[in-house]
Amino acid sequence: MKPVSVEQQLMLINGEWRASVSSEFFPIESPAERGSVIAEVPRSSAEDVDFAVKAAHTAFASWREVPAKERGRLLWKIADAVEEQAEDIARTIATETGNAIRTQARGEVKSVVEIFRYFAGVVSEIRGSTCPVDNNLMAYTQREPYGVVGAIVPWNAPVQLSSLKIAPAVAAGNTIVLKTAEDAPLGVLKLARICAQYLPAGVVNVITGYGQECGEALTSHPLVNKLTFTGSTAVGKTIMRKAAERIVPVSLELGGKSPQIVFPDANNDKVVEGIISAMRFARQGQSCSAGTRLFLHESIFHSFVEKLVNRLAELKVGHPLAEESDMGSLINKKQFDKVTRFIEEGMNDENLELLIGGLPPEEGPLAEGYYHQPTLFACKNDNTRLAKEEIFGPVLLIMSWSDEEEVIKAANDSSYGLAAFVWTNDTKKALRTAGKIESGWIQVNRGGAQMPGLSYGGYKQSGIGREFSLEGMLDSYTQVKSIMIDFND
Repeated sequence: MKPVSVEQQLMLINGEWRASVSSEFFPIESPAERGSVIAEVPRSSAEDVDFAVKAAHTAFASWREVPAKERGRLLWKIADAVEEQAEDIARTIATETGNAIRTQARGEVKSVVEIFRYFAGVVSEIRGSTCPVDNNLMAYTQREPYGVVGAIVPWNAPVQLSSLKIAPAVAAGNTIVLKTAEDAPLGVLKLARICAQYLPAGVVNVITGYGQECGEALTSHPLVNKLTFTGSTAVGKTIMRKAAERIVPVSLELGGKSPQIVFPDANNDKVVEGIISAMRFARQGQSCSAGTRLFLHESIFHSFVEKLVNRLAELKVGHPLAEESDMGSLINKKQFDKVTRFIEEGMNDENLELLIGGLPPEEGPLAEGYYHQPTLFACKNDNTRLAKEEIFGPVLLIMSWSDEEEVIKAANDSSYGLAAFVWTNDTKKALRTAGKIESGWIQVNRGGAQMPGLSYGGYKQSGIGREFSLEGMLDSYTQVKSIMIDFND
């Protein structure tokens, strides 16, 4: 790291902005400019986690008694404040994540506003049911918050994913301790500062640090009543084991290797644009829902690939704060090197043919950061490692198909089941295919992002639980109490 003077950020515990108990900080690097430190944040330990969890535990006693509509009103104020500061937050996201401000960071902030407003509006739906058994026996249920929620988020869309933890958890009457990703905490800290302006002390607590030093302490703390995690499947398994030790409910939004199936009638420019969007090239492919396995019908394979290659060649890879950039940089050296190794492996695999992209530039402006070009491989079969494992980079595998049942079987041949995309104008084929694909979130003729109000989550090793929706909030952040009353004398 270059020895430069940078601002030291603080973390939010019990309504106060504080350093860690050890007073140690760690640097946050700009992925667009290798070695450029943009800030330092506290290096939390188990002791800091303990302070945060106990503050949340204390705050829960009074927060749960706040009427639901009042909680919603406060969330709406947070949404308004985020909207007012949208450009500043977007620039922070672009700077720390490498995501291009025009194509990704501004959209992320807009999504945060929508998420807070959505959950602010549905808080009145947190209610139970009444069931008269007979004239003298009545039963009813009520939904109650868990208490302290321990949340951990990744770096690829940090502020949006934090809002998906904070907004529903707080709306349901819980308090929360959220650990940021060590590579991208700055935007989340800006969101935390807004939350602190409107919510009582201890309701939202945001800590910074490394997984082994404070993340593990959070997942095992005895006062944490619910765990929610977004990130890799490998880490999700570890958190699930931690939760099992204390019988703590857990929701997990994990990895993916999502298929895209293109039927012969979908050979047009609109579908090309949709596939680029579904592949999340604007986020450098760093998305668990990215449609990284593209199945093209053999009758349109060559003509469609030509359209796709020509369109990707037009994408501008550049500095994330530049308005002309369609794509920015990968998050850090570790991820950059991982993607590079995958591409090298693909270029040396006789079953793969490089169509565009390849290894990162070794000189010029892009060599100054962790930049990769959009990369396509034509794949003779899907047994290669690149077609099986989550790369989390701008690498798309393209395969030919002829039989509908076989391509659905190939699409389902994965340990993941998060997202899928179907492209056709034939409604019967679209619905038939969507019904057979083993994924929790399927889009037909659309490659866009998730929408508040529509549940999102995975099958198989892509996770447990749902987000973005009322039912996701009820299932993830409330528990049901059943009460029976006997009116017999």
